[in-house]
Amino acid sequence: MLRQMVELESPSDNPAAVTRMAEWVADRVSPYASVKFFPGGKFGKHLRCQLKLKGAQKDHRILAVGHCDTVWPVGTLRDMPFREQDGRLYGPGIFDMKGGVSYFLMAVEAIRELGIRPWASVSLLLVSDEEVGSLSSRPYTEAEARGASLALLLEPAMGKEGSLKTARKGTGIYRLKVTGKAAHSGIDFAAGASAVSEMARQVLAIGQLTQLDKGITVNPGVLRGGSKGNVVAAEAELLGDIRFWKTRDGQAIVRKLQRLKPHDPRCRIEVEAALNRPALERTAAVRKAFQHARRIGLELGLDLREASTGGASDGNFIGALGVPVLDGLGAVGDGAHAIDEHIIAAAMPQRAALLAGLLTRAPGA
Repeated sequence: MLRQMVELESPSDNPAAVTRMAEWVADRVSPYASVKFFPGGKFGKHLRCQLKLKGAQKDHRILAVGHCDTVWPVGTLRDMPFREQDGRLYGPGIFDMKGGVSYFLMAVEAIRELGIRPWASVSLLLVSDEEVGSLSSRPYTEAEARGASLALLLEPAMGKEGSLKTARKGTGIYRLKVTGKAAHSGIDFAAGASAVSEMARQVLAIGQLTQLDKGITVNPGVLRGGSKGNVVAAEAELLGDIRFWKTRDGQAIVRKLQRLKPHDPRCRIEVEAALNRPALERTAAVRKAFQHARRIGLELGLDLREASTGGASDGNFIGALGVPVLDGLGAVGDGAHAIDEHIIAAAMPQRAALLAGLLTRAPGA
């Protein structure tokens, strides 16, 4: 099953390919689920599967969340085929995150065959644009998550130990544009107002917003400016990234960026800054959910640990709604977005069993 998924290449920027992957899952679950597709705009379709599991309690609801899209273009399989070597399985998107999706389907199919009743109704949401910011899927994710008892994120586990992710940094983006005045740098230098010089001052000021002790980083990522070496630069532009552990810290950084003023009054500054994902904060509900998962893991021979990461996921949106989130329930491996992307084969049954336990063992039971 996993090989079939990997060989259905599904890059974010190829909506037809991503939709084919979603349709494959829909066909797989059709004997035991009702499926619905949502439009993805310029991206592929999003898929919701409402599972028909006997004995599921209707007063509780579990939402599993994953994504069908990968960072790998169609044709990657020619140089990076699905293969098994030394206990590892390789292939584009196998770690991030087709492994996790396959484990969830295996868990559901196992509890159906064994006749084990889930403690809540269960649905699966697979989106098509997570790798590019979840621009079209966020409203669907939030709508499906509201009121859920627990959210299971099928993203890759953390490290070779397979740790779950109980905290993720939030993200923001900003764009700073400086407009100056062009002039000949030799004949009339003083008549010009250099946008590049102004931007250099702004970059230094932005650097002061980083507070590593609080986990706040404001990265000036891409800088462009000027036209020729002998022309005082008329324009400069900066694109950057914001990361934070507390959503309120991210909001404060956005306000500070929006208040930037030019040092040279002849220059004009335009700032666009906004949060893309709130932080997934380690709340009391998240800690309780992790302890529940840890107890199940110990019965399976897994010594689960919790971890935090600077990368964001769709779990960030869900956590902001007050729903307890367990993230990193997917594959154990390494090489996300890299040519050595792989998973550890021996961990596959344990991760599927862990998911099955979370579906069938109620917290506190």
